[in-house]
Amino acid sequence: MLNDVKVIICGKEYKLRTAESPNYVFSLARSLEAKISEHMNSGSGTSPYTAAIMVALSVLDDLNKANQRLENIRTQTKEYVDEAGKNRIERDSAQKEIEALKAKIVQLENMVKLKQLKESIE
Repeated sequence: MLNDVKVIICGKEYKLRTAESPNYVFSLARSLEAKISEHMNSGSGTSPYTAAIMVALSVLDDLNKANQRLENIRTQTKEYVDEAGKNRIERDSAQKEIEALKAKIVQLENMVKLKQLKESIE
């Protein structure tokens, strides 16, 4: 369901239709206006338009950096999963080898017992 939301940014009203909750959109608008005001009040005498462009560039920079960090985390996670898979295969192989060696030990112990039994009979 789409929500009709009216927000005021830098004295101008914007009507939005969004799937997001009105409270969320209002908080975005407040945050945007605060960032624009911050640029305008920085002493450089910038217009709201120029301040909005600077905020947009800053937000896009943050978004790109966040996406790169996210991609790095995904890559690292994939490497961890791949490594865990390899370790699981190695563990399974080692467990099979251990079971085979245990069976070999039992077989050798039985052979020793048989030999001792033969020697005790002779």
